[in-house]
Amino acid sequence: MISAAWFDQIISLLAAILLLISFAMLSQRRILSLIELFAWQGAVLSASTAIVAYSANLHHLYYSAAITFALKVVALPWLLHRLIRRLNVRWDVETMINIPSTMLIGLALVVFAFNLAQPISQLATGAARHTIGIATATVLLSFLMMITRRKAVPQVIGFLAMENGLFFAATSATHGMPMVVELGIALDVLVGTFIFGIFFFQIRETFDSLDIRHMEKLKER
Repeated sequence: MISAAWFDQIISLLAAILLLISFAMLSQRRILSLIELFAWQGAVLSASTAIVAYSANLHHLYYSAAITFALKVVALPWLLHRLIRRLNVRWDVETMINIPSTMLIGLALVVFAFNLAQPISQLATGAARHTIGIATATVLLSFLMMITRRKAVPQVIGFLAMENGLFFAATSATHGMPMVVELGIALDVLVGTFIFGIFFFQIRETFDSLDIRHMEKLKER
């Protein structure tokens, strides 16, 4: 019989992997690799949810893990791959801040996230003591990726990764949300991705580019 301490260590290890993937996404220039990293992030999230379900004997979290795997490891990466093939996009070399500076800002955000979560972590028990800070750092790193990229596709992936951090916090710290809420969030994310896809095509058709700086021209008209 595996003890609760072992489960806490496994979840903490998966949380550390999730944070490393967030840093890898932050430093990534190639959109195809960025989508693959997002899929790996979804796989880690699905595995951590299944482990929490087993350790806490919460059967509804097994459904959450399955939905997470189907949506964030299979469906969304497939949709994003189709989008970039249709849009003929492979690289995202334009960033508002160079990669080394972005990574330094990311490290500062991680330190800030752990300090911010420390009062809550001290009141938590088990794996939540270590995962709250990591989940907060993941959200902040994803937000940083959104605001430092010029192209629309990486910004959307950053938004989806930010939702991963919030979901990880919900499953590891509070053992999940009601199933109706989780299904609603999954549907919202899927519908939102379709809407973003339409938005990409509209930008490409209007400006012949996915650089969001071109949208500033609309203000001058």
